[in-house]
This record gives sequence, C-alpha cells and structure tokens, in this order.
Amino acid sequence: MNQTSHNDSDLNRSIYNPNFVPALYFLMFPIALLLNGVAAWVSLHIKSTSNFVVYLKNLVAADIIMTLIIPIKIARDLPVASHTIHILSCYLSAIFYSTQYTCITLLGFISLDRFFKVMMPHNKLFGLTFSKLISGSAWAILFGSSALPNIIFNKSVTNITKIKTCMELKVPVGLIIHEKIVISLNVLFWCISAVIIVCYICIANKVIQSFRKSGSSNNQGQQKIKLRVFLVLVVFFGSFGPYHIFRIIYTSHQVNSSSYTSCSFLSIKLAKDLSHWFACTNICMDPLLYVFLCREFKEKLMSMMKNVVVSFKVASVHKAAGTLPQSGV
Repeated sequence: MNQTSHNDSDLNRSIYNPNFVPALYFLMFPIALLLNGVAAWVSLHIKSTSNFVVYLKNLVAADIIMTLIIPIKIARDLPVASHTIHILSCYLSAIFYSTQYTCITLLGFISLDRFFKVMMPHNKLFGLTFSKLISGSAWAILFGSSALPNIIFNKSVTNITKIKTCMELKVPVGLIIHEKIVISLNVLFWCISAVIIVCYICIANKVIQSFRKSGSSNNQGQQKIKLRVFLVLVVFFGSFGPYHIFRIIYTSHQVNSSSYTSCSFLSIKLAKDLSHWFACTNICMDPLLYVFLCREFKEKLMSMMKNVVVSFKVASVHKAAGTLPQSGV
C-alpha cells in the first residue's frame, strides 16, 4: 500500500517538472536586468516635470525590485536548494507580489493620467505633488496590506527543519489572511483593468472625433490609434489576465489541501506558475512602454545611445591610432 502511494506520488511529480519554470525565469532574468537597468539609468537623468514621469520612475523602481528577487525564485525551485533559500524565498515572495500589484496600480495611474490629459487638457487639479503622494500611498498601502501580513503571520523559523511550500510556514490565522489577501488583490486587478479599458477606449474615441471635426480623412492615422489602444490592452490582459484566473483556484487548493503531491494540485500549480511567469514578463515589456508613451524618456534614451556610439567610435579611432606605429615597424 505504501509502495503504491509512493509510486503515485512520483508519477504525479513527473507531471510537474520542478526544473521547467526556473529555466523560464533564468532565460528572462538577463533580459529584464538589461532593459530595466537601462530604464533606471534613463529615468535618473530625466526631471520629474509631469505626473507621467513620476509614475514612470516609480514603475521603474518596482520593476528593478522584482528583477532582483528573480534569482532567489530561481534558486528556490532547484533540486539542490537549501532550507535557508526556501525560507528566504517565502519572505521575498511576499515583497515580490506586493511590488507586482504596485506595478499594476501604477499602470492604472498612467492610464488615468493620459485620460485626463486628453479629456481635460487644461485641468490643473492633479499636480506633481498629487502624483508623488498617490504613488507613495500605493507603495505603503500594498506593502502594509499584502506583504507585511504574509511576513508577520509565520511560525518561528527555528522550529522548522524542512518545508515544501510557503504555506507550511504560516500559522492557522496566517492561512486565512493569505487567502483573503489573494482574493483582495484579485479584485484590485479587475477593478484597475476596468479603469484601463474605459480610459483607453475614451482616449481613442476622443482622438478619432478630433480627426473628424477637423475634416481630416486620415483613415490611416485613425487605424494607428485603434491599433495602439488594442496593443496596450492586449499586452496588459495577455500578461496579467491568465494568472488572475488561475491564482484564486490555486490558493484555494493551497490553503485547504492536505496533499501537495496530488495530481490535481500539481496540475493547478503548473498552470499558476506558468501564468505567473507570463505575468512577470511584463517587467520586460514596461521599458518598451516608456519609449512608446513618454517623449522625455525616448529623447533621453536616443541621446544616451548616440553618446555610446560616439564614445565607441572615438575609442576605436584611438585604438587604431595607437596600433599604427607598431604596424609600421
């Protein structure tokens, strides 16, 4: 009987290859580090002259934090991962998730900012002070309501010798709080999604109407506007939508299940992990969004690239000049 149970467990574990998802994160990490490193450098060299730039700088900071936590997520799922790595990963995962929802919230703020600029271009109600205050509030509220409870309501680490999932760290009330947090964050995501849909549809309609009122027959321009709005919405929902569908199902099994090796649990875990990886690819897409939406960011990036090219050419000339005498001898 025990042998059969052991064989079933091994069969179920083969359904979920623990090395597959870390390999995906491993491939994503250098790309995310490069793109967000460049984005961070550019954002440090542009002044906060608009609400969008304030939101952009906060978004860059959030993406950098998430990128730096990825190596721990990779190490945790490796077969040789130590007990300490597992514990550290559980604590950092709470910060990772709260930061991810800070990103989502900031994307909602960016959508609202663009909405007010197009619909009410002369409105001076929302200044830089407001954008800084609301950005800071998003960080504080999401960390205090999601990451902090998941860190606090854990058992003493000294009493734990080995864990398979982060749920084994939590005290009974911590399991309940964790489930409530996941549901609340899911609701937050869909509310922000509704805001983003409304904002971009209104923006597209307003711009298209302005084309028509001006008597312009620029159908190509109107199609480009529709395409841009479509792409923004597809990227946002394509990244985050699947994960928020599987997350609730997974958390329900995670909190209530007594077996973490059953076929149903591992199948749901695989779906959740893959969809979460896809959601995390947004940290690679955000730098492209900055170029797409922010003129200051694009201009500074182009200036930086030109300086790099010029420096490279100058270095090449000096190097060639230094080798000419030697080649003449």
